Amino acid sequence: MGLTKEQIVIDIKAILPEEQIITEEEVLKENSVDRFRKYETIHGVYTQPFPAAVVKVKSAEEVSAILQYMNENNINAVPKTGGSATEGGLETAVENSLVIDGSAMNDIVSIDSYNMFATVKCGVPLEDLEDQLRAKGLTTGHSPQSKPLAQMGGLVATRSIGQLSTLYGGIEDMLVGVEAVFPNGEITKIKNIPRRAAGPDIRHVIIGNEGALCYITEVTVKVFQYKPENNQFYGYLLEDMKTGFEILREVMVQGYRPSVARLYDPEDGADHFDFSKGKCVLIFMAEGPKPIAQATGQAIEDIVAQYSESERVESRMIQQWFENLNWDPSKVSEERKEIKETNNIGFTTEVSGSWGVIHNIYENCINRIRKEIPHITMLGGHSSHSYMNGTNMYFVYYYDLVDIKPEEEITKYHYPINKIIVEETIKAGGSMVHHHGVGKHRTPWIKEEYGSSYYILETLKKAFDPNGIMNKGTIFPEED
Repeated sequence: MGLTKEQIVIDIKAILPEEQIITEEEVLKENSVDRFRKYETIHGVYTQPFPAAVVKVKSAEEVSAILQYMNENNINAVPKTGGSATEGGLETAVENSLVIDGSAMNDIVSIDSYNMFATVKCGVPLEDLEDQLRAKGLTTGHSPQSKPLAQMGGLVATRSIGQLSTLYGGIEDMLVGVEAVFPNGEITKIKNIPRRAAGPDIRHVIIGNEGALCYITEVTVKVFQYKPENNQFYGYLLEDMKTGFEILREVMVQGYRPSVARLYDPEDGADHFDFSKGKCVLIFMAEGPKPIAQATGQAIEDIVAQYSESERVESRMIQQWFENLNWDPSKVSEERKEIKETNNIGFTTEVSGSWGVIHNIYENCINRIRKEIPHITMLGGHSSHSYMNGTNMYFVYYYDLVDIKPEEEITKYHYPINKIIVEETIKAGGSMVHHHGVGKHRTPWIKEEYGSSYYILETLKKAFDPNGIMNKGTIFPEED
């Protein structure tokens, strides 16, 4: 028999100051879910078990003490910082969990402009760090749409990626060193070095663990010179996605690295660009030192010129669009009101694949969703992160909610759409998730995703979290 909520709260008050322990029902409700269940929460419906408390930690030592207690008493831990997750990773899947909130650990420890890295605590908002860096002529190069809300610990934990990734890479490419606490209370720190060959790269035990192995308390990331005055913007209209994928591939394979390389299908493009004319939209941004930006831009023009069906768009239109791309958190209440009034809601699912399969993934997913899912009002997608070997596909879909209770939205619409996209992607040899993380809602396919290499992943869980207290149901399926 597990401990009661009341006993857990009494116990943790002996570990942390009382003002760092929150038990108000409204706070517990809000901390039982993330944005995956936004339709339920808009209607005031909360179907997940409430946590026993939200614990506001202020140091790695406090995280260590709390995790040791939880490990000894088999209490589920849900690590959290900014709370911008979208895949259910922050859901409290079992009764009397504790949400460990690191948002108060918000010190920028140092900005080292000689060695070109910045060290921050897990609760530092990315936007705050970026503002301080840009004042010094520097940047992280990391720019997800969630930048106004996302915090550094969560970005590393979810293997985040940003809009400029084709040049700067994902968070895993930016991370230099990291500090984390494991469920037995062990505080570990990986030092800040450019590279080493002393065994496996153990950073990757921590990066992307989604709170299912450990709690990230501090990160050190690379910084780069910031030269926005050299940015160059390019936009083109194309007849079909296949041509767009071929152009993206050519740019990458020839060795050029624009910071932005995006391809929108007609439906998604029409939602973003008033100049799309019902066609696919291909956009690029080149940045960095002026000679590099100019050479990259010229190469893009030369490559696209080989496709006679392409139509150039004025650069200023692409620049204006890009300057207004980030998600505005002040519009959350506006979005919630609109969903409630219209009973129309939208979500995204992102996957990745090699150049040889990505177009088939796109077509197969679009065709199956149109055929199998009712009440679709918008269905499209875009590629926004490209590599030498392939690219991602970010599906965007909206649907009307017809004759359902709020808690039925997920099973009638959201799950079935996710299922189609995941199935078709894995079948083609792609990855079922490119950057939002597995959360709890893609966990059912994790063994198919990994195949024979699941042995490695499963062994990490057994080694580092043998009692299974870290974020139950996230990445690792519950065997019940």
